[in-house]
Amino acid sequence: MKRILIVVDMQKDFVDGALGTKEAVAIVDKVVEKIEKFDGDILVTYDTHTPDYISTQEGKNLPVPHCIKGSEGWELDREVQAALNKKSYKAFEKPTFGSLDLTKYIADTYNPAEIEIELIGLCTDICVVSNALLMKANFTETKVSVDSECCAGVTPESHNAALLTMKMCQVNVI
Repeated sequence: MKRILIVVDMQKDFVDGALGTKEAVAIVDKVVEKIEKFDGDILVTYDTHTPDYISTQEGKNLPVPHCIKGSEGWELDREVQAALNKKSYKAFEKPTFGSLDLTKYIADTYNPAEIEIELIGLCTDICVVSNALLMKANFTETKVSVDSECCAGVTPESHNAALLTMKMCQVNVI
């Protein structure tokens, strides 16, 4: 069985930047350890916005500029990047919560009957849940898991609500 680790949006703006939280900072070491010990393929997502972010639908609902491509906040957390530099990985920029490009890449590259997918990263209640549900919807017989200790939500309450939602949709929460 081929294992795939999806590292979702472990970018500076979500860790300790514009939308950072103490909970996000607290998972960095666990994310680094997971990456370093992982035996399989690693796929990484980057939340990616343009300077006109505020005028987009998302920007009107969340009027905090973040993850503007090329900015320091768009870059991966320094420790996460250092761990990834020791591995081989493929990156995907995504303009919204879930990544259709990531989903298509997995569909085109792997046999869904021969893979297991695990997701970690930020934010549990927005991009992690969106990508986990895309994986489950597109690869119905593939084991999809989320490591709850390597994720953080906007708030602890929304983190727990997202984990419950994923459990209800048959995503394995570990």
